[in-house]
Amino acid sequence: MQAKIKIHDGIVGAVILGSVVLGMKVNPAWLYVAGVIGVLMVLSAFTGFCPVYYLLNKMMPPGDAGK
Repeated sequence: MQAKIKIHDGIVGAVILGSVVLGMKVNPAWLYVAGVIGVLMVLSAFTGFCPVYYLLNKMMPPGDAGK
């Protein structure tokens, strides 16, 4: 389970950081990506559903989580 948490945090952090950098350097519309990720994180606290964890659970079955 720890591996999935680390992978999740890395993916979400990279998307937010990339969105902010692109928003500053390329086009401010990229900041909407960071906003959507933030909304999904708040909603997942209430619903228990996170798209990143959903995909990780499909790619990494429970038996493979610690490897």
